[in-house]
Amino acid sequence: MFDYFKGCVSDKRKSSKGCYITVEAGGVGYLLEVTDRDFIDVSVGNEPLKVYTLLQHKEDSMSLYGFLTKETRDIFQILLSVSGVGAKMALALLNEFDACDVISLVIDGNFKELTRAKGVGPKLAQKIILELKDKLIKTELPKKSLSSIPQTQAISDTESVLISLGYEEDEIENALKQILPTISASSNSEEVLRRALTTLSM
Repeated sequence: MFDYFKGCVSDKRKSSKGCYITVEAGGVGYLLEVTDRDFIDVSVGNEPLKVYTLLQHKEDSMSLYGFLTKETRDIFQILLSVSGVGAKMALALLNEFDACDVISLVIDGNFKELTRAKGVGPKLAQKIILELKDKLIKTELPKKSLSSIPQTQAISDTESVLISLGYEEDEIENALKQILPTISASSNSEEVLRRALTTLSM
């Protein structure tokens, strides 16, 4: 329903329930729950801010979540697709790790590291990896539009992840072309993905 809001942050508050900011856009103040990381980076003031959003509608409530980057919002949404992972748990993971780290830990199968997030035990961490790993790295790649990009395993993994995050093929190709001079044949998937996501967020 909402992709993003662009407006000024008129208020920010933190309580035992979570971190919240109010973004004023078009004369309306939208209350968004955010990660601890984004809460720290946001300042109240007159400087316009773009916040990517996700509306979660339940039987008895509606909640609006805000993220400073598209990839963090998309990873949040993907985490919610895991049975047993609700919004609070997904936020806990994104409080502990940035979006790229979450992706890398899932791809590497590092469930022990995922348990650093508050409330995430070994069984849930393994379940997250089991349900998301194939979704992230086995997305069917386009056959034509990315053919101009030299293929390495790291680039192939990056393409799969970006497609699973909802990026268009042209966006991915342009981002990879921009970062090609900065990577080498020995660059690993995490490095290539992080550089690509940084480029896409500009």
